[in-house]
Amino acid sequence: MHFKMIIVFVEDDKTEDVMDAAREAGATGATVITNARGDGLNVSKTFLGLSLETQRDVILFLVEQHLSRHILERINEAGELDTKPGTGIAFQVDVEDAVGIMHQAQEISQDVEELL
Repeated sequence: MHFKMIIVFVEDDKTEDVMDAAREAGATGATVITNARGDGLNVSKTFLGLSLETQRDVILFLVEQHLSRHILERINEAGELDTKPGTGIAFQVDVEDAVGIMHQAQEISQDVEELL
């Protein structure tokens, strides 16, 4: 089995929507890292030295490669990543090897078999 890591940087009020959409599309779990921040094309505004930027979360999904594009597209829709500038980004990278996922392998195998 081959895997992709989908990494999502999204406003914290979109985290649950993104996770729900990914699960419905075939993701079996996620890791959420809260309190992330980043800079884009525009410099963040401040008030008396305090940042006015919205809170961001980083969500990590380890998914089977055949499901990855479909999951990424659902994440895009749920997070409104392409429709609202500054909402966040998502991308996928190849995973060479992974351990600790054998308990999910059976379910992932069934999902991929149904897809193919």
